[in-house]
Amino acid sequence: MIWHPDILGADFEACSFEAAGDDGVARTATLVRHRPAGAPITKASSRRRAVLFLHGWSDYFFNVDLARFWTERGYEFFALDMHNHGRSLRPDAPGGYVANLADYDAEISKAIGIISGDGPEPELTMMGHSTGGLVAALWVSDHPGAASHLILNSPWLEMHGNSFVRRAASTMVGPMARFRPEAILRLPERGFYWRTISSSAEGEWALDDRYRPPMAFPLRAGWLSAVLAGHARVARGLGIEIPILVLLSGGSANGPFWTEEMRRTDAVLDVNIIALRALTLGRTVTVERIDGALHDVFLSPARVRADAYARLERWLRGYAGASSNDTARDSYPG
Repeated sequence: MIWHPDILGADFEACSFEAAGDDGVARTATLVRHRPAGAPITKASSRRRAVLFLHGWSDYFFNVDLARFWTERGYEFFALDMHNHGRSLRPDAPGGYVANLADYDAEISKAIGIISGDGPEPELTMMGHSTGGLVAALWVSDHPGAASHLILNSPWLEMHGNSFVRRAASTMVGPMARFRPEAILRLPERGFYWRTISSSAEGEWALDDRYRPPMAFPLRAGWLSAVLAGHARVARGLGIEIPILVLLSGGSANGPFWTEEMRRTDAVLDVNIIALRALTLGRTVTVERIDGALHDVFLSPARVRADAYARLERWLRGYAGASSNDTARDSYPG
């Protein structure tokens, strides 16, 4: 596997690869890793701990602070830009599209194989945001024993409102998804969340609009049907046995018009229904509600994201036996 310098600059590398799913289709994905200068080389006898991060829909990995948080605590950090997203986008490909969330399985498994390499198999923590959180939860459920911990940052586990909304949406989108899966659904476009995070608007994060467009990728029937099917699985219960952490904002503001509340709430998901659905993931679930947090809690204003990192650190001490040094413990990105 050939690694090359990544778009994030110093200490980051990336490699692209193809993985074929059960349908025989080969799809391109890109694995990103954080390798700080001077980091120790893992020996064959060393205990390895690694994190694999999955981004949300119409998104890609760019949060260097998150990578540094993990490497400062002795973890090897990796992020996967899944097919039709970010670094893995190809000309004329339908950005963000997937017809079945299980289509991600092959590239996730291959990425883990690359992470393992020729050394000892690492103790793996899966981490996912939004739709990537849904994908991570389903993957962990389908691959028991592959991961030791699951961390979900505002995972999209259910539609707004309740399961009745999901069932109604499934009924409406189902026929189109079967016969015209790539048909674009004409729904109102909203860039409120992008406005709060992008340095091109009123946020502080430098986003590449090719990979994270202000209005997101077009919403297609087959993609929505795949997500709804994932939600239905979560509602039935996933039976995950490993410890799970779910980080959520303290509130939501999902209206059709801009409000100032969107600067300190989740402007994408209904966090109350997500908190409820989190309890169906497994037997050991911790839900942390973070006042003032945005949809991605680690992109929130400095004070709020420092709170999110502190809560993550506390959970790691309890469930992962984190053994970071005192400097790392007491300093959080913000």
